[in-house]
Amino acid sequence: MSNATWGFFPQDERWGITQSVYSVGCAKQMVWLSGLLPFEQCAEVFERIGGRLIPASSIWRQTQQYGERLQAWVEHERAQVKPERVQVGDAAHDHHQRKGVSIDGGMVNIRGEGWKEIKAGAVFDVEIHLERDPRTGELSDYAHGVNITYTAVLGTVTEFAPALWALAVAHDVPSAAESSVTADGAEWIWALAPDYFPDSVQIVDWYHATQHLAQAAHALCPDDDARAHTWYRQRLDDLFAGLIDRITRPLDQAGLTDQSRYFHVHQRRMQYHEFRENGYPIGSGTIESGIKQFKARLSAAGMRWSRPGAHRMLILRGAVLGHDFDRLWRLAA
Repeated sequence: MSNATWGFFPQDERWGITQSVYSVGCAKQMVWLSGLLPFEQCAEVFERIGGRLIPASSIWRQTQQYGERLQAWVEHERAQVKPERVQVGDAAHDHHQRKGVSIDGGMVNIRGEGWKEIKAGAVFDVEIHLERDPRTGELSDYAHGVNITYTAVLGTVTEFAPALWALAVAHDVPSAAESSVTADGAEWIWALAPDYFPDSVQIVDWYHATQHLAQAAHALCPDDDARAHTWYRQRLDDLFAGLIDRITRPLDQAGLTDQSRYFHVHQRRMQYHEFRENGYPIGSGTIESGIKQFKARLSAAGMRWSRPGAHRMLILRGAVLGHDFDRLWRLAA
């Protein structure tokens, strides 16, 4: 790859590159790459592929400088689409690209504070693909998320909600004729979803529901693993069919209200057969994958972030993952 392709300038004695490397073109490459890899690995990529020695500290400084600009622009965008400022047209003009929203949380180590939760959201188009059902072996229609975009915030639900809403508005979720919100059973998620996506179908992630069902089975049969497994397999079919009372009744009768509460609270969000028949995703794999990708950049071994640094990197990482970096860079410039 040529130096011109990378936007590099001739070497100097200190860094293998002149001070003018911090032109917009090369800075853009540094900042984008830093959203993909740790700073030390970025320096290795520049040296091995670009043939230029750029210290990790220099890449960090450029990311800090330009990251502040990108963060400022993102905050500006979010302010422009506050719910009270967005007018959604009448239903007759809704578009027919089905949309999905998924929400989850993960942990990041903040210097002086310890592990703190990031709240993340994914917005995506829903497409139907023909696949073999692992339970029945038959070919069935499965809903999948495509064209996935992400946002993540280190902060409270109140701070996260505008970021998720801005992402949803940018990708036309409010004007979709059909949409869904899929997540685990976290209370903060289901307090947020009805306020911002009142017309969306609400779905508790299938995998998390099966985990709770397994825990309930062992609570019901604590001394008999075989019986617990049998009960779990029988109730798994009931869970998929949305027959939640067949799960809650024996738990309530046994006084296991802690285990049954989850199913009582989310009963309407557990109509999995109906959801799948209607073409909605019943798993939150999109955002769980997103959380892993955010954590891969921000929670690798030994990483500790300042709070401002984490805020900037979450924006960069989200832009890189969602293929939105070039647009964001152009507007922030």
